[in-house]
Amino acid sequence: MSKLPKIGTSIFTIMSKMAAEHNAINLSQGFPNFPVDKRLTDIIAKLASENVHQYTPMSGYPPLLLKIAKLTNQSYSRVIDPEAEILVTAGATQGIFTAITALIKVDDEVIILDPSYDCYEAPVLLCNAKPIRVALNDDYTPNWENIENVCCSKTKMIIINNPHNPTGKILKQSDFEALEKILEKYPKMLLLSDEVYEYITFEEKHISTNTREKLLDRSIVVSSFGKSFHITGWKIGYLIAPENLMIEIKKVHQFLVFSVNSICQVAISEYLEVVSTDDIKKMYQEKRDYFRGLLHGSRFKLMPCEGTYFQVASFAEISNKSDINFCKRLIIEHGVAAIPISTFYGDGKDLSLIRFCFAKDSATLEAAAKRLCSI
Repeated sequence: MSKLPKIGTSIFTIMSKMAAEHNAINLSQGFPNFPVDKRLTDIIAKLASENVHQYTPMSGYPPLLLKIAKLTNQSYSRVIDPEAEILVTAGATQGIFTAITALIKVDDEVIILDPSYDCYEAPVLLCNAKPIRVALNDDYTPNWENIENVCCSKTKMIIINNPHNPTGKILKQSDFEALEKILEKYPKMLLLSDEVYEYITFEEKHISTNTREKLLDRSIVVSSFGKSFHITGWKIGYLIAPENLMIEIKKVHQFLVFSVNSICQVAISEYLEVVSTDDIKKMYQEKRDYFRGLLHGSRFKLMPCEGTYFQVASFAEISNKSDINFCKRLIIEHGVAAIPISTFYGDGKDLSLIRFCFAKDSATLEAAAKRLCSI
């Protein structure tokens, strides 16, 4: 009998497979198609012949842990203990899985805000715990009254994603104040803060959980070098958590992967000495603005994009099909792949919205936009 009977093949896999079969431009799955920074590939080339190919310590390559602590302090003015409060993971998804598996017990309840990334629910179910899906408002702001109404003595964790995939929204000061009030009422509740797009924000910087003094002793913050440095295939992320929580997380991590790719950790450690996170923001803001400009004459209505490398668009004026069927039609008839937003909801809520990934080179965005504008 399946332990995950309701979970099938990921929508990202399905759409990417269809895109390949129909030779469509793939704006569905969130991976960049432009070259990695030459400074980073040069570092990798240099390291290939050096003695960096054996296990690193379980928590991570020690110089990288120091660099992460320094980056966190520079970005958020938070001082953390590199040895006790940081864990390098095999991508953010593994970090999320590990944290949930370590901290959630049978019959605990975990609040997930929909639309949500698909990796949150599975580890909750595997713990024989209960995911509680709460929809955001239709403008993708949190409804804190609804969220508080589902909290109870069994609620062990709430998961937030900021900047938010798939919507591109960022949480405001008032959101964190409301969240902090809820956690004050439920002192045993933990916060899992997925911030993998933390360095891809635009007009306003996102407010990191790392800056919220009231939350630090009960939060696990998830970050991703794969997203920040457009090296998604490296699968390198990290967690920041207080020592008492990290002790439990490391217990699971050591039996799940033990340690993470050594040469990649060393390379990122050296790369952090020369790269600026401001450059990441600037590059993606230019891509966002360029893509939005290319679609200006289309029949799609573009939603605000405050962060991430995703653009949500409404097709309500084009078709009354379901978003899943519209995305399939988009691939087969028009040669562009996108992701239907309904698949991010536990109940399949369909608002006639789809998600495009604009982490692509200009030629790809131009070709895709030409096809989209012809609809």
